Amino acid sequence: MKTIDELLADGVSGKRVFVRADLNVPLADGTITDDGRIRAVLPTVKALADAGAKVVVASHLGRPKGAPDPAFSLAPAASRLGELLGTAVAFATDTVGRSAQDTVTGLVDGHVAVLENLRFNPGETSKDDAERGAFADQLAALADVYVGDGFGAVHRKHASVYDLAKKLPHYAGYLIATEVGVLKKLTEDVKRPYVVALGGAKVSDKLAVIDQLLAKADRLLIGGGMAYTFLKAKGYEVGISLLQEDQVPVVTEYMQRAEKQGVELLLPVDVVVSRTFPDLKTKAPTEHTVVDADKIPADQEGLDIGPKTRELYASKLADADTVFWNGPMGVFEHPDYAEGTKAVAQALVDSNGFTVVGGGDSAAAVRTLGFDENAFGHISTGGGASLEYLEGKTLPGLAALED
Repeated sequence: MKTIDELLADGVSGKRVFVRADLNVPLADGTITDDGRIRAVLPTVKALADAGAKVVVASHLGRPKGAPDPAFSLAPAASRLGELLGTAVAFATDTVGRSAQDTVTGLVDGHVAVLENLRFNPGETSKDDAERGAFADQLAALADVYVGDGFGAVHRKHASVYDLAKKLPHYAGYLIATEVGVLKKLTEDVKRPYVVALGGAKVSDKLAVIDQLLAKADRLLIGGGMAYTFLKAKGYEVGISLLQEDQVPVVTEYMQRAEKQGVELLLPVDVVVSRTFPDLKTKAPTEHTVVDADKIPADQEGLDIGPKTRELYASKLADADTVFWNGPMGVFEHPDYAEGTKAVAQALVDSNGFTVVGGGDSAAAVRTLGFDENAFGHISTGGGASLEYLEGKTLPGLAALED
């Protein structure tokens, strides 16, 4: 995989460099609530601009239906990118149409433009190779060189991620190079003890990675909504907690495998429960109690790991040389149910090992809860991509950069 440093060494002054970034930031009423993904691509964009390239940045945002939708416009991301760069950033109001063509043509050396949301064009996500390829051809006409730096999208076989890279000289940006380097530390010659903390809502989203980690990790700590399927597999009452009943047999088999292979698989010993799900907009206080994990009332829902579990999980993370954490321990967006996620984050901060926050909601939680990002070894920009890499899957966006 050729890197951006090789591209810069060859010289990029005057060249149109297409940077496939991941500007898929969360928005609330058009305002960015977490600009972490924009800041992550800054080193690549700035290096290219400083070297005199005409930088064309492109990304998706959300899941529009292959047509323009103002709710998913990249205009706020383009504006924020300009603020972070300290310079004006041009914005094209379409992807490959007249505005995109004129915007790119008008770029001067060392300046940056952002194209509108790539998913406004159905060719971006099409499963038809010809349709996807045709859109990639239109994108290729806007550039001389391709730099892949949208790690959060590399597990998607999309036109700008996969097809376009094959049509232009291609290089990996700084973010992708960093992300791949980190993931290799989690899969090759891992320093032990290797502890993995997994949370989030659905256990089905994590089954494949658990399957792989049972052969690699020394300990697995389970929390979040997915924990209740494990607790159900142990025969516990889980009340109205999030439950994937159809996954109980698989989870049971994984727990049996963990025991046979000597892998510690830890589940919550106590949980915070409530009869009602909290209002995440008003964040109004809720009635809640702490109960042992085997005593969840039938009419209540588990929304966070309890204090005993927080202490247990922190102790199991304390001596780790390598930690990977993906998925919050509870409904961290509400203060009544954020303590479990805080405890795991704090345990990573206190650790002397190499700590990786695996993107997605975990990365959002770290920022929302006020932790210093520099206190962690690495905060990934791609939760889904990280998990698929750990599952051993081939990621199209990385494969396209390899040849």
